Amino acid sequence: MLFDYQALTTRELRALSKLNDSKQHSAEAREELYPLVLLSAARVVVVSRCVRGIDALGLHKTNLAALRDAMQGVTQGIDGEVLCLVDGFSVAEFGRPQRAIVDGDATSAAIAAASIVAKVTRDRFMRHADSQHPGWSFAEHVGYSTPVHRAAILRQGVSPLHRMSFQSLAYQQLPLNTAV
Repeated sequence: MLFDYQALTTRELRALSKLNDSKQHSAEAREELYPLVLLSAARVVVVSRCVRGIDALGLHKTNLAALRDAMQGVTQGIDGEVLCLVDGFSVAEFGRPQRAIVDGDATSAAIAAASIVAKVTRDRFMRHADSQHPGWSFAEHVGYSTPVHRAAILRQGVSPLHRMSFQSLAYQQLPLNTAV
């Protein structure tokens, strides 16, 4: 996420003042902030990884690689120094200075905005996945291990969207449901 603060109106700056750790906002509040973030952003890059790739590399390494790719994408073609702010962890060197900020989504508007975009994108994907893979209630739990989610796995097995590397008791004796 790259912001051009000089191009923002007073109204847009006020809207950005609502930004906070995306986990502190309801799904509805994130949806309301999403278009304001996109309006305010000079550039937005969303990077997604497939479930089998995550299983092969591991979630943490995959997240760091995706974050690095997003930062490369958002800074591509920009001349001059750009400081990249990262929530919590530094990523592998990519030719730009970076600063890892612990709890960055609660202290940096840019990180909070990126977190809003990430969660809204994820939630929308999960609602779509719910229509493609009925019975797992993806729209309801959006991928979190909730009692509803675990009950669906016990009832139907794991779907093609479930990470098999995720260590869940619900997965241990269940085959991949390929009939979906």
